[in-house]
Amino acid sequence: MSDYVNTSRLPSAVDGIAEACAAGDAQGLFAAVDEWVGAVLRQTLCTVNRYEPSRERLTRLYSSDPASYPVGSSKDKSGTSWGRHVLHERRIFIGEGTDAIRQAFDDHKTIQALGLKSVINVPIVAQDSCMGTLNLLMRSEAIDDAMVQWAKLAALLATPGFLFPRTAAQ
Repeated sequence: MSDYVNTSRLPSAVDGIAEACAAGDAQGLFAAVDEWVGAVLRQTLCTVNRYEPSRERLTRLYSSDPASYPVGSSKDKSGTSWGRHVLHERRIFIGEGTDAIRQAFDDHKTIQALGLKSVINVPIVAQDSCMGTLNLLMRSEAIDDAMVQWAKLAALLATPGFLFPRTAAQ
């Protein structure tokens, strides 16, 4: 994994994370976390979703590709195995290959059209509840343990954005 790290991007991304936290800027924080973890994972798509447990719904708060995955759009996860796994059991979902993506996501055609072949979905957990998810999609099919660890750290860095006072976009 260290062969892939673009260390020149890390300092500015870390500064961006710190500045966004200090300002209480959730959008800035999510973008800086996307940039920071992108130096390692080289994900093509990063989204962040807020979980509404009473409605079993995810609402997109951040997207690195707003044309394909617009901020503010929602999806129902009621009764899905993915929802049970990630949102209720608070476990990371790893999808490797187009079959795994097709089985887990209704929007698999959009994902495949973007050339994405793997995904790491990390639940954002704070104050003993699942607040949402960080979703990282890559062009490579394989996910290794180091990638999962980087994704988990990225989710921890994104967590304060869920604790900031809500803005109109959230």
